[in-house]
Amino acid sequence: MDRNSLLGLLLIGLILIGAVYLNQPDKETLEKMRNEFVADSLKKAKSENIKAASNLSADSKVGGSITNDDSLSEISKYLHLKDFSNTSSLKDSVIILENDLLKAKVNLKGASINYVELKNYKTWDKKPVILFNSDTAVLNFAIPLTNGNVNSSEINFSKYSFSNNLLVLEAKTNDNKSIKVKYQLTNNSYLIKSSIELNGIDLIYNKVADKINFNWAISANRQEKNIENERNNTTICYNYTNDGDTDIDKINPLSNEKLVIEGTSKWIAFKQQFFSAGLITENNINDNANIETKISASDKNTKDLSANFDIPFNQAKDKSINFSFYFGPNDFSTLKTVGNDFQKLIPLGWGIFGAVNKFIVIPVFKFLDDYNLNYGIVILLLTLVIKLLLFPFQYRSYLSQAKMRVLKPELDELNKQYENEDAVKKQQAVMSLYKQAGVNPLGGCVPLLFQIPILFALFNFFPNAIELRQQSFLWADDLSTYDSVLTLPFEIPFYGTHVSLFALLMTISTIIYTRMNNQLSGTNAQMPQLKWMMYLMPVIFLFVLNSYASGLNYYYFLANIITFGQQFAFQKLVDDKKIHAQIQLNKLKPKAAKVSGFQQKLEEMAKKRGIQPPGK
Repeated sequence: MDRNSLLGLLLIGLILIGAVYLNQPDKETLEKMRNEFVADSLKKAKSENIKAASNLSADSKVGGSITNDDSLSEISKYLHLKDFSNTSSLKDSVIILENDLLKAKVNLKGASINYVELKNYKTWDKKPVILFNSDTAVLNFAIPLTNGNVNSSEINFSKYSFSNNLLVLEAKTNDNKSIKVKYQLTNNSYLIKSSIELNGIDLIYNKVADKINFNWAISANRQEKNIENERNNTTICYNYTNDGDTDIDKINPLSNEKLVIEGTSKWIAFKQQFFSAGLITENNINDNANIETKISASDKNTKDLSANFDIPFNQAKDKSINFSFYFGPNDFSTLKTVGNDFQKLIPLGWGIFGAVNKFIVIPVFKFLDDYNLNYGIVILLLTLVIKLLLFPFQYRSYLSQAKMRVLKPELDELNKQYENEDAVKKQQAVMSLYKQAGVNPLGGCVPLLFQIPILFALFNFFPNAIELRQQSFLWADDLSTYDSVLTLPFEIPFYGTHVSLFALLMTISTIIYTRMNNQLSGTNAQMPQLKWMMYLMPVIFLFVLNSYASGLNYYYFLANIITFGQQFAFQKLVDDKKIHAQIQLNKLKPKAAKVSGFQQKLEEMAKKRGIQPPGK
């Protein structure tokens, strides 16, 4: 590309960044949006006053415990619930399901999960990681009965039992019709297996639908130090099958959006940066599920997420609807055990970039992680492995640069010779020189193309690697977010209020590498108009990466340092005099010189323009 093309790309990038900055919603708009979400999604939960009891057994395990209020519950006010008149003396009672990984609370009013805490993780300010809380979330299912819809939040499930880690909640009529809701939490699992069973209850077939409707909404709690980055990674993801094609998709995390899922789904998940809450079905979720995301104005929450969908139920064929809840970390291997490509919640990159992460970066990282090393050392070793894999390509690139460097005096002479001649004649002469010398002018670029997939793959890997979360190294107290060695008393646009030392080291080392590379290849002499652009790019990346994961900047810095060592070794291994001698030998035997694809293209272009290449 010429100077104008690169300048145009730079200006387009600056315009896009400015547009995002200027068009972001103001505080009042965000507050209004959040209030609307709370009013719409949590109205029923608040009106019914569904709350977990505050005094819970501290030593309860799988199988749980129960707490209650001894006062009698009121008889249901809803006419269509008359068959489910309450006979229980338990009001606003919860049952605790707990294993080594998570604690969940199930409310007898509505038989719904209303609290989930991950036991092995803490928030950025050292508080428990709570993925679901009845104060800011609602989970309700509606059943179409012959005498009207019934919402689970309106039913008191007066009977419960435990057996083999299985909790069964039951609401029963006088004539033995019942609704059963089951939950099972096994050891060492983030999955809560669930089912809804209707026994002897007449549904409204062919009038409403043979389905059960789910309404699920949360105001996602803030878990990380960098709330803006966490918001940009919080969204709703889903699996879908449409016209025979199965894939996953998501709402754009950088926008507020409401959409209808086209096709059936196996799962819908509320994804945060490092944690997710998902519902996975054995039956397919029906077409036209509604999902919506809104940015939260409160610093305690990141986004408001909601989903409304139907799961088919045929009482004549199905005894129950079976599904599972996943409440846990965005760990690749853990998510993969769920099935149905649930691990694709982690944005590893599309196409070849995702493949590099999946088959190279993640296996190597997991292998090194098994040795229980500090993650700063793990990243160092990972960098060495990747640079070792790229070594042959980098060597070929350096060798090609050395050939071009040796040819530079002759190219300069040609430029002077054809300074006042037609550009086409000058091109012919240069092409002839390359052909005689047996040099491919693009030989230094092609090997570098193999490095691009790894570069972009790691750009996706490090900010999403939960293993780095809250892991310290040197001055960085958390490798999954930015390191700050200085807090500024003011904000620099697009940069922030903190100074990331790893980002600075990455930028400085990149500028040094750029200068060293230009001196070796002579790029500045041939294309002086690009000199300022090549030094400007690292500065732009400083602004972009200042708030990114310090682990990513640390990797880029290490890669630059190792590259310096490689370049020094290449200078010792590659002898310019021998290369020059070989080029002169190639000139004496032009027929033996291999014609490169680049040269062939140039000759074809010349022929189309009516120009005969030299020597033909």
